Amino acid sequence: MRDAALERAIGSAGGVRALARAVGVSQPAVSSWRKVPADRVLTVEALTGVSRSDLRPDLYPEERAQHGSILLNSLPEAPIDEIDEARAQEYELIGALLWRAPTAETLAALAGLQGDASPLGMAHFALAEAAAEATPESLRDEFFALFIGVGRGELLPYGSYYQTGFLHERPLAAVREDMARLGVERVERVAEPEDHVAILMDMMAQLIRGRFAAEGLDDRSFFARHLRPWGERFFADLEVARSAHFYKAVGRVGSLFLSIETEAARLPS
Repeated sequence: MRDAALERAIGSAGGVRALARAVGVSQPAVSSWRKVPADRVLTVEALTGVSRSDLRPDLYPEERAQHGSILLNSLPEAPIDEIDEARAQEYELIGALLWRAPTAETLAALAGLQGDASPLGMAHFALAEAAAEATPESLRDEFFALFIGVGRGELLPYGSYYQTGFLHERPLAAVREDMARLGVERVERVAEPEDHVAILMDMMAQLIRGRFAAEGLDDRSFFARHLRPWGERFFADLEVARSAHFYKAVGRVGSLFLSIETEAARLPS
């Protein structure tokens, strides 16, 4: 008997044949599924809108509102000033949009995003306009094409790939080393490696808020080691990706924000 979430996914896709074609497997293969195979969960989620936590709760326990539950062992937040809180919120916003396709609720919130006359403020206005024009269905397709794909997505949002041309290389090991120093670990059943850009953005937000701490390791040093070498290139690629429409605006916000962070990192602490 099929899992109820798989039945919903099949219905959303338009039937077994349609889901099989979209996923890139044979119709008999999908017909034989009782639940979605582990290596197909993210693909089925992106194609159908049925969440990974519903499809495979054994692999993806229910997450917090965005994606913060990919990390464990954080400390209570420490008081910070308004500028640092704004930085943390920017990291969280961009990271959340790169972790999974926005829901209708997220799009509604983004449509009210405010800005000012600065380049980053204008990019916020553009993101709000893109959110107002998008639908959850169109963004599931766009997210799938950009980051998942049949075989692979158009972009690979990993530090190892951008710095070495391969996955699971030294940059990933370096992230894991610093996470160990901070006493932080990835939730066991989250499949993405820790050098995924969304995880690094989430790490930055938590470091700024003081929820992770280690001697000699703060948000500035973490940024210098794990995001500055490749982050702006990734967001520049996202801006011009063939499959990007809504995500062009995300790429623009990310590019401008990381350029500001890079300039700020050059200032004396």
